[in-house]
Amino acid sequence: MRLDSSIKEIKGIGEKSAATFAKAGIYTVNDVVRYFPRGYEEFEAPVSFDKLQEEEIQAVAAFVTKQPTVVRAGRYQITTATVTENDIFLQLRWFNMPFLRNTLKRGFLYIFRGRVVKKGKNYCMEQPKYYSPAEYHELENNMQPIYPLVQGLTNKMVSKAVKQVMENIPTFEETFPEELRKRYKLAEYNFALSNIHFPVSKDDLIIARRRIVFEEFYQFVCQVRSMKEQWELIANQCVMKPVKETERLLAKLPYELTNAQKKVWKEISDDLQGHKLMSRLIQGDVGSGKTILAFLALLTAKGNGYQGAMMAPTEVLAKQHFEGLMELKDKYGLEFNALLLVGSMTAKEKRLAYEQITSGEADIVIGTHAIIQDKVEFSNLGLVITDEQHRFGVKQREVFSQKGVHPHVLVMSATPIPRTLAIIIYGDLDISIIDEMPANRIPIKNCVVDESWRPKAYSFIKKEVAAGHQAYVICPMVEENEELELENVIDYAEKLKRELPEIKVAYLHGKMKPAEKNEIMEAFGRNEIQVLVSTTVIEVGINVPNATVMMVENAERFGLSQLHQLRGRVGRGAHQSYCIFMSNSKGKDTKKRLEILNKSNDGFYIASEDLKLRGPGDLFGIRQSGDLRFTLGDIFTDAQILKEACEAAEEYGHLANVSSININL
Repeated sequence: MRLDSSIKEIKGIGEKSAATFAKAGIYTVNDVVRYFPRGYEEFEAPVSFDKLQEEEIQAVAAFVTKQPTVVRAGRYQITTATVTENDIFLQLRWFNMPFLRNTLKRGFLYIFRGRVVKKGKNYCMEQPKYYSPAEYHELENNMQPIYPLVQGLTNKMVSKAVKQVMENIPTFEETFPEELRKRYKLAEYNFALSNIHFPVSKDDLIIARRRIVFEEFYQFVCQVRSMKEQWELIANQCVMKPVKETERLLAKLPYELTNAQKKVWKEISDDLQGHKLMSRLIQGDVGSGKTILAFLALLTAKGNGYQGAMMAPTEVLAKQHFEGLMELKDKYGLEFNALLLVGSMTAKEKRLAYEQITSGEADIVIGTHAIIQDKVEFSNLGLVITDEQHRFGVKQREVFSQKGVHPHVLVMSATPIPRTLAIIIYGDLDISIIDEMPANRIPIKNCVVDESWRPKAYSFIKKEVAAGHQAYVICPMVEENEELELENVIDYAEKLKRELPEIKVAYLHGKMKPAEKNEIMEAFGRNEIQVLVSTTVIEVGINVPNATVMMVENAERFGLSQLHQLRGRVGRGAHQSYCIFMSNSKGKDTKKRLEILNKSNDGFYIASEDLKLRGPGDLFGIRQSGDLRFTLGDIFTDAQILKEACEAAEEYGHLANVSSININL
């Protein structure tokens, strides 16, 4: 068995199992050992009932003295049992597991393990797992890996495959020189692999994870540096002088650019007419005015005889950019031929679009990743722009830039990342920051509340809808997860329809078909839907100025940057907007985190405070949506490791052939 061998070399994995592993991107033996756990289950000793703590996953030993009961609640069957210790009651609840009524025997001692919540004066465990004392003793004080799974793939399948590989390949080739490992206190590769999958202790896990994360960041930085070096060798073959069209537009706009926008526009203009190709990131908070600068750059390209293209991550956002550009054209008499290219267009519509792009008839093309398909051939592409850069990644950006001979590249991101980290993450780009909001932007009013405020929140939404406005309600899940008591989109929307019968409520989530998602978002944009219950699918790509309320359920389940991105969906119009962060968590850290959002609407301040709060101990904390997706590393939690990896890449970059790493850029 070799690292590049097919996964079918592993005993017990045939064609069918291999196809299931392939869904998770696992094809080779190396892919198996590099498929790291997303977390670990720690089986600690059972605690007495007086040591139970809210929000903690704990185990208790208890006798079942009464037969569990089963009641039906809507589409759920809820099995309930109550156990006691020294007059302290603990209720156990399971969803859709009625068989437990007969499985749990009266008079028998069990170990129950689950998340503890408080219901009134008593404690409750939602969906606890149960073990015999002997079974639990086998697991006690061990850390069991929990792997990210896809349909058909079980934790047991992955764990078994990893164990087999490690038994068949007892030693893996070290990828770093000893000098580098000593300087940055990095574990040996074999130790790291073994303890990232099957840690002997928490301390060993921390040491192993540091090594893997460092390696991942190191390889990434080396790749980005290589791209920058190659880019800097390319002379500007698309020199673009200032054009009168942009000056006329700026003079006619009903608002003046902020000083920050003016500064960034000058940087873009200087790049376009400089000796080297532009490779620039515009980083600006939601609503800071990045899009108008992108439009000015596209008009400059057209005025100099080049085509310009802009790629957005969703069809809705692409359509909004296209409509915004066409509105400027009609309102101010601008001269250009723009077209929209998205995946949902018919074959005939696409064919016509391809012809106009190839012939050069289309000056400006706005679309989704459909723009980078092989069939799309530009006549004279001089400028490519990607919006919400983090949604694409370096490789897609590279493919996009290869659509022309050597076009200028401009990327935009509303994900606030502290400048020190942005310089590393976007190392191949020059960075421009718009750190000023337009004067006409009304600050959003925020509040952090617990579930007892929900009736008041519903009344407030009802009042805003009566005034002609709209609202979003964000839930962290698509469907009920029986192991966690979290609000979910489908059931929540039904509940809200009953609570607000006179209001049109709809739901939206990422598992819906693109056409269905577009239809709902467009209907919301037309105010045919007043309240949209959604997952974070609306985080990017929907602009409804009439929406004035954003309510986030289970706010503690999201990263701060993600919550700030979600909040950016409101406050886009002329009316006062509001954001309600609802959380029932009693944890001090959660309250502290949410209070940062409560007090500030500044994305860069929030990102920087989040960085301070999330220390190295937060091994598998809340992932930040929108940041570059590393396998294990997190640019916030692991900021110090990222900086060290960058420093190492400066000195040891020539050794960057770390073949075992597979980074999805």
